[in-house]
Amino acid sequence: MEEIKEVLLQMLIAGLPAFLFPLFYGKCASVSSSQERNELQKSYSGVLVYTCTFSMLLCTIFSTRLWNDIPLNYGILPLFALMLYGRLRDGVAIGLLHLLLYPLFALHFTFSGFILETGMLLYPMVLLTSNFFKMAGRHGKVVTLSGFFVAGELMITSSPFMTGVRSLPTDLFSLTAAVVNVLVTLLIGALFVYMIEHTLEKEKLRLQVMQLSRNYFREAEKLQQSLDAAPLSIILLDQHGDIMAINETFLHLYRRVDPVASRENLIKLKLETVLSGIDFKILASLAAKTLNKNEKTRELIQSGDQIYFTSTSPIKKSHTDETIGAVLIIQDITELETFRNEMNHVERLSLVGQMAAGITHEIRNPMAVVRGFLQLMREKSPSSLDHYYRIVMEELDRANSIINDFLSLAQNRPVKMELCSLHEIVRELTPLLWADANLRGQSIEVKLDENVPDLWLNQKEIKQLILNLGRNGMEAMDEKGLLVLETKVGTDGVELFVTDTGPGIPAAQRERLFEPFFTTKTQGTGLGLPLCLSIMERHGGKISVASEEGTGTTFTVFFPFARNLPQEYGADLARFAE
Repeated sequence: MEEIKEVLLQMLIAGLPAFLFPLFYGKCASVSSSQERNELQKSYSGVLVYTCTFSMLLCTIFSTRLWNDIPLNYGILPLFALMLYGRLRDGVAIGLLHLLLYPLFALHFTFSGFILETGMLLYPMVLLTSNFFKMAGRHGKVVTLSGFFVAGELMITSSPFMTGVRSLPTDLFSLTAAVVNVLVTLLIGALFVYMIEHTLEKEKLRLQVMQLSRNYFREAEKLQQSLDAAPLSIILLDQHGDIMAINETFLHLYRRVDPVASRENLIKLKLETVLSGIDFKILASLAAKTLNKNEKTRELIQSGDQIYFTSTSPIKKSHTDETIGAVLIIQDITELETFRNEMNHVERLSLVGQMAAGITHEIRNPMAVVRGFLQLMREKSPSSLDHYYRIVMEELDRANSIINDFLSLAQNRPVKMELCSLHEIVRELTPLLWADANLRGQSIEVKLDENVPDLWLNQKEIKQLILNLGRNGMEAMDEKGLLVLETKVGTDGVELFVTDTGPGIPAAQRERLFEPFFTTKTQGTGLGLPLCLSIMERHGGKISVASEEGTGTTFTVFFPFARNLPQEYGADLARFAE
């Protein structure tokens, strides 16, 4: 009976690693869940070394001899398990430890017993089989590990008989004990492999699940960021019509009616519930049509002053073509529609302008004939009719001037420019402006910056621009008004300032100054300032106005240097530079 207890004790101690390994490895793996795979491999090897070493030490300490002769020590079981499962250096180290412990706990130390009872003859074979063992399947591992266990235990059990300490057994009891020992060894070997392999497979599955979870959350985050970056309102629905995801653009749209709404509050709600608050109820029926009938829909919706283009598309499983949800896209096209309407309006105006330019050009010929005949009739008529002829001819001249301005404004072609001095143009126009100013009792002051370089200009158009701005300023002033023409050099070009001391221009009128046919004069045509703007656009420059009521008005004309001119003038500049 005592022998049975000793065998059971050795079985329990030798089988400890099979139970301790899953326990300690699970804790180490959970702590190392954020580390790399090699760190987990270190944890696996470390747990195996500790548990197998602990089991081998206990087996050696509690080793005994059955019937005072047959050694009972299952320490080679955890030893061989470590050699096969662990790293080579760990296997060699625990093997040397096992050899050192034998003399300390051996009851009858002999050299032949040392060789047989430690199983050292199997160490090289076990270590060489380690790589093959790790690549084998579970069944192969059971066979290999159990085979080494049986061989080692047979060597230990047979050591008294092989050294001549005891004769070979012939009775049934001894043979039965030997068979039971082999079966026990096979059982422990299978238990070792099952528990360790089960633990490793479980940990492998856990790592795979963690990796899949990380990949899922990473892809979900990338998808959400992509949705948020889209300038469209996007809603993802499941097959029941519940909201699964929304992007930032839709959240901004929804916050027009609920400023404190958050993404979390809208997820899992019914689509019709959410859309009812923003006057998009029709989209819920369109989405339901997509989910139920697997159809794409497109619809224009107007909500207040806003116009939206909406579309719904089904989300399908790739292999079954089953509809599992829908995507709803809402695009605010209000600005696009406004721009398109404006473009249509501009195109119509351009067509009308071209027709008007053609008509006015043709009108000039009969007007010239009429004026010629009027001059001839004036010469042959009595002087008492001169006053009437003068009025008619002045009106014809005014009409011809309007036609000229309109044709200049309507032309949309590059002008021929040459390198010339802006100051020379100003000096040529100064006598004409002084003559007008003297008639009105006004004065003119000219301030020219000596550092102004030559510019690429069309002299005829710039003269027209300066005369228009100068005469506008004089017409706005009363007697003793002062008109100032000033030039300054800037970083990117030259600025021409035309300043008057008139009453100023109200803000409401300043916004419309450059609109064609807008005028505040009783005899004005409203084409002077639009013509100035057209001239500066053809020169690649700018014109702006600053005015303060009761103080005066300043028109600023900016002429860019040659390097700042638009690209379309490049060929002309190169040609003139030659």
